[in-house]
Amino acid sequence: MTAIFGDAALDCFAGNYPEAAHKVEHDLRDHPLLTLDALARLGESLPAASVEYNRGDLPTGVDPESDIANGLSIGDTIRHVDSCRSWAVLKNIEQLPDYRDLLLSLLGELKPLIEAKTGAMLMPQGFIFVSSPQAVTPYHFDPEHNILLQLKGSKTMTQFPAGDPRFAPDETHEGYHTGGHRNLIWRDELAAGGTPWTLVPGEAVFVPVMAPHHVKVGPDPSISLSITWRSDWSYAEADARAFNHLLRKAGLRPRAPGRYPAQNRLKAYGWRIVRKLRKAG
Repeated sequence: MTAIFGDAALDCFAGNYPEAAHKVEHDLRDHPLLTLDALARLGESLPAASVEYNRGDLPTGVDPESDIANGLSIGDTIRHVDSCRSWAVLKNIEQLPDYRDLLLSLLGELKPLIEAKTGAMLMPQGFIFVSSPQAVTPYHFDPEHNILLQLKGSKTMTQFPAGDPRFAPDETHEGYHTGGHRNLIWRDELAAGGTPWTLVPGEAVFVPVMAPHHVKVGPDPSISLSITWRSDWSYAEADARAFNHLLRKAGLRPRAPGRYPAQNRLKAYGWRIVRKLRKAG
């Protein structure tokens, strides 16, 4: 496959990774694995745990316990995405060999730049989002380093500063890393702190680890591909948050883990010891 990221995109990524959101151009167009029919078949082939699809006519903030199912199958959701007012995500597309090859090819272009900053590129994963016009993905965060490539239609992702407790309190991070939901509590006064990134086909945006964000699709159906990876730093940040959860339960007020390049090793090792002891018990 020919290169998807040009020299300007690679230079921009190298200058901003891993902490600054930024937009880059890509040349992933009209790939046969990324048509609606191909994606409907992919959705029907993936395990049920790797498919999530819901109504898209939602507010920015959604209670994690809300019933937002759309009443369709994953195949029908994707095939009728122009009219079913829904969004779907196909998770871990690398479970199928052709999609794994596509993912690793894309990440291979970035790998030297990634590993120069955050060490070994770990756990490469791919997620495909298929959304009806005007669909909303509610306010949430994710634990991976992430580049979202827009393939069809348009969408606006509004990002908020990672690690800032105004937008996701430390207790919320700690809850997520000990089994809680990724959706966050939205308050209208948060809006002023967001930065909107509007994407059209051929554009992509980088999302730092745990940067809160929400997404609104434009007037046409949208297809986006999210290519993600982990690093030793991202795992240490997650484990330090989990350890802080224990400290907070004990009545302490732990300091939040540092953002990159802080390593957070001590608390991370503490959580890993606790986890091993729990498994042994």
